[in-house]
Amino acid sequence: MKSPLTPQMNLERLKVKHSLVFPILFLFLMWAVKLFEWGLGLDLYYLGIFPLHTKGLIGILTSPFIHRDFDHLIANSLPFFVLSWGIFYFYRSLAYRIFFLCYFTTNILVWLGAREAYHIGASGLVYAFASFLFFSGIIRNYYRLIAISFVVAFLYGGLFWGIFPILKDVSWEGHLFGGFSGLIYALAYRDKGPQKPKSRWTDEDQEENTIPEEIWNSELFGTKEELRK
Repeated sequence: MKSPLTPQMNLERLKVKHSLVFPILFLFLMWAVKLFEWGLGLDLYYLGIFPLHTKGLIGILTSPFIHRDFDHLIANSLPFFVLSWGIFYFYRSLAYRIFFLCYFTTNILVWLGAREAYHIGASGLVYAFASFLFFSGIIRNYYRLIAISFVVAFLYGGLFWGIFPILKDVSWEGHLFGGFSGLIYALAYRDKGPQKPKSRWTDEDQEENTIPEEIWNSELFGTKEELRK
């Protein structure tokens, strides 16, 4: 017979379920677009970002849903899901704000500063979320969030090399601007969302620390040790 779940366990399960909803929905849309494109024999590359051209503005909205092939989509799917879930689980009060700020900031910067080519795929978001989770944990100096930073570094540390122009057919600019966006919002929202718990003084410590040291050592009051007796 299973033991009944405590209210805390029920709350945690509910939190996990809610944090999965949006990442799963977004991932479903990414796959739906690719299957639609494949099923009809289409190539929707023109819905990517083409920098500094009006025809490429639509890509600011649509480019994360467009992938070169299924290998490209598969490569982005797992890290996108894991990292976006991390934001919705650990930063739930900020999650939607961080998600869409990273989304639009990354894509706008690509439109403004990348090479003249169609930039497609969700890898810019992957870099943005990895950067936010890593730097936010370090900046907040909270051991639980720092642990997430180390997990991100361990699992996705290899992403670092993606910000350099090593492979010609890879949008390293999207990676770079994504990483930059995540860092900027980790700094901008460092005082919001989960925070390191504040230290708590005991009543005895509070009472002692409200009296200046010179009074503690005066003849009238005696020393701290004498008053504790």
